[in-house]
This record gives sequence, structure tokens and C-alpha cells, in this order.
Amino acid sequence: MIEHKVLGDMQPSDIVGKYKEVRYKHYDGHIRRILYTDIETPFPEGKMIVSLTDLDGYITQANKVFVEMSGYSEQELLGSPHYILRHPDMPPVAFKGLWDDLKEKGKWTGYVKNLRKDGVFIGLKHQYVLTSVMEKLLDILLCVNVHQEKK
Repeated sequence: MIEHKVLGDMQPSDIVGKYKEVRYKHYDGHIRRILYTDIETPFPEGKMIVSLTDLDGYITQANKVFVEMSGYSEQELLGSPHYILRHPDMPPVAFKGLWDDLKEKGKWTGYVKNLRKDGVFIGLKHQYVLTSVMEKLLDILLCVNVHQEKK
């Protein structure tokens, strides 16, 4: 079992270019300083990001592309809440719809704006699939990038 981490504030020394700053209160009550830019990084064509979380939303596994695209090291990601990547432009209602659809249909597809460690964003169309694990049929979240939304 991976130990849960408490996220610290984002640091100006990690950010690329001019940034905006917000204090964001997450669903678990944690308040975090988020620094973000208007810079978008392209998602590599033909690649897929995959991450697994435990029932509390903490990252337990991530593939190489997920790690590279996040800007964090694998060590920084594992045990961190998945909202480490949440861009402040993503409204909470978007995630409510995601979870409602997952519970009802077992899958959800939609646009997600992720935030990298360097403050750059990645806008992607994602497909989330709810899967079951053996013991007690506990549900975990599998996040798979379907493709980058073309502008």
C-alpha cells in the first residue's frame, strides 16, 4: 500500500514564464496555492496516459507517458491525490458529472484540462473507465487518454 502524501503549494521556481496565482480548496478541504500559465503543451500523437488511484483518489500507479506529461517525477506522483493535476479552470461540477456517469454507465468521456508541475496546461479529451478489483469488488479509477481535442 502506498502512503498518502499531503501536497505542498506550487513553487514559483518550478513555473515556466509569467503565471497567475490562486488558492484552491479541494473536495477534501485541503487548500493549495496553485500557479498556472496560459501556455499549453501539445500531447504527443498516438500516446496514452494511464493512472490508477485508490478509493480515496490517491495515485497508486502511472504509466511513463502520464509521468512525463505531468512534469512531476514518478516518486512525486505516487501517493499524491490525483487533483495534483487539476487546473483551476476545471469546475467541480465537471467532476460531479464524471462520477455520476461512472456510477450509472461505468464510463465517461469528456474534456479535462490538466495542470503540469511547471504551470503549463494540457487540454485533453479523456475517457474514464470504472473497473473492479478482486477483493470486495472495490472500484478504482482508470484514466485513459483517448485523443487530444483538435482546435
